[in-house]
Formats: sequence, structure tokens, C-alpha cells
Amino acid sequence: MRIYIAGIKGLVGSAVNLLGTQNGCQIYGRSSRELDFRNRIDIDIEFAKTRPDVLIIAAAKVGGIRANLSNPVSFLSENLQIQTNLILAAHKAGIPKVIFLGSSCIYPQLTLQPIVESSLLSGPLEVSNEPFAIAKIAGVKLIEAFRKEFSHDWFSLLPSNLYGPGDNFDLENGHALPSLIHKFHLAKIAKESSVSLWGDGSPLREFTHSIDVAKAILFLLDKNVVHSYINIGTGEEVSVRDLALQIKEVVGFEGEVLFDKNLLNGTPRKILDSSIVRSYGWVPDIELHDGLLGTYQWLLQNLDNFRGHR
Repeated sequence: MRIYIAGIKGLVGSAVNLLGTQNGCQIYGRSSRELDFRNRIDIDIEFAKTRPDVLIIAAAKVGGIRANLSNPVSFLSENLQIQTNLILAAHKAGIPKVIFLGSSCIYPQLTLQPIVESSLLSGPLEVSNEPFAIAKIAGVKLIEAFRKEFSHDWFSLLPSNLYGPGDNFDLENGHALPSLIHKFHLAKIAKESSVSLWGDGSPLREFTHSIDVAKAILFLLDKNVVHSYINIGTGEEVSVRDLALQIKEVVGFEGEVLFDKNLLNGTPRKILDSSIVRSYGWVPDIELHDGLLGTYQWLLQNLDNFRGHR
């Protein structure tokens, strides 16, 4: 099987590359730095050269709350460009199977929990990442449209909050979990007395390891998927406060954890109903504590090279 990964050096793309290679797949792909996915002509040329059987769209402009609030234009416009170019080029090239990686942030801010796939577009989005979410919704719906109009064997996967080795640990632009690991690590090295975090620590979140998502992608390649979009999650949730305490323990930080209640909490609770993907036979393997430990160990081994290092 010839698999092309758009965003091959990103968190999920690199995990799919690792597992796919181990399973004997022919893997092709470029990162957004190697190939500008905003350029449709270059994508057409790339697909003509590689002739993939499968396209995995894992390329996207991503970031945490601060980055989304500061750069709404680029988060909306660039993600629309990237995914639309890739999807249209895949249709032109006749790629049999396309998997689009969405996000759980596409669901309404306030909706019934756990969140089922039918909740999409049933209410207002979380303001702090609305531009990114709107772009991802457009991608999910474009995949669904191609599926309906042309009977393509294409679908989208909507993972919960992702983390794992190779993540973006940038304090300003990274997602919450890797940024927290980095922040606690720096505080430990500096022997600081405390670490201050956004919000009051009450929001509940679900975290899925990138390797588990990669396993889900490769697992579903061999299945007759009858759903346009499918949630991917562990089914377990943790408060931001408890997550911070787990990270503190994994990192070995001995100071106090403080919460700034004047800053945004984000969505109060977000856990996915992953019963559909489980009905296909997929289950996650990596427990949160083990995943945190492995992610921090990767960070320690790659301090000079990882994205977001200061």
C-alpha cells in the first residue's frame, strides 16, 4: 500500500510514518516546510509523482489558545487553503482513499457529554479557537460532500486533544499538554518555587496519544467505513488541575502549582463518545500517565532539536 502523509513530520504524521513503515507500507510525504500545501500546482505535481493509494491529511496550522486568539486570520485562511488544495488534488489524481484529520474542537462549546458525532453544527463554537474550528468543519464537510457526490471511500477522524513524542512544546504557540510539560521542566531546571497556569484548573479534558491515533488510522484502512466522520478518544477525562499535578510528578518539579483565575478556562468539559470507532474494533492502548512519561523522556532526549525549545 502506497500511503502519502501530508504533514509527515507533524505529531500524527510522524506516528503514522513510524507504524506504517513497520507494517511494510510504502510511505511518501512532505512536511509543510518542504512542500507548500497552499500551492495547488505543486500538490498536483507531487501526487502525479508518488501515485498514492491513500492520502492522510495531517497537515495543518495548529496552536493553543493564545496562538488562536492572536492569529485568527492565518488559522482560518491557511487551514482552508491547505486542506482544500489537498482534497481537490486528491480527487483530480484519483486517490482511492483519503483520511482527513479533524479535531474535537469542531463541536459546540456547550453540548451534551460525551460528545456524539451528530452534535456537529448544533450550537456556537468555543470562541478561543473558533477560526481553526471553522476551517476544520469545512474540511470535514468537503470530505463528506465528495463521499456523497462521487461515492469516494473517504472519511474524517476527529481525535480528542493529542499529545506524544515530537509534539510542539512551545510555551506561546503549543497546545496545553506539551506546553505544560515544557513549563514544568523549565521551572524544575530554574528551581522556581511555583508554576502559574491559565484558569482555575477545573476544565475537564480527554487526551489521546498520537501513536493510538496512528494505530486507528492504519486499522481503519482495511475496514469498510460507512461513516463520514468518526470520533477518536480514550473515553477517559482529567481536570486541568489533575493533569498539571501528574505532569509535575512526571517531571519531578517540587514547587507549588498556582492557577490564575482571571485568565480563560476554555470549554468547561470536552469528552468524546468514541463508540462508533470501537464498533469497528479499535481500542486505545496507552494510559495517560505512561504517555506523559514517554513524552517527557522524548523531550529530555531532544532538548536541542525539538520545536519550541528556548
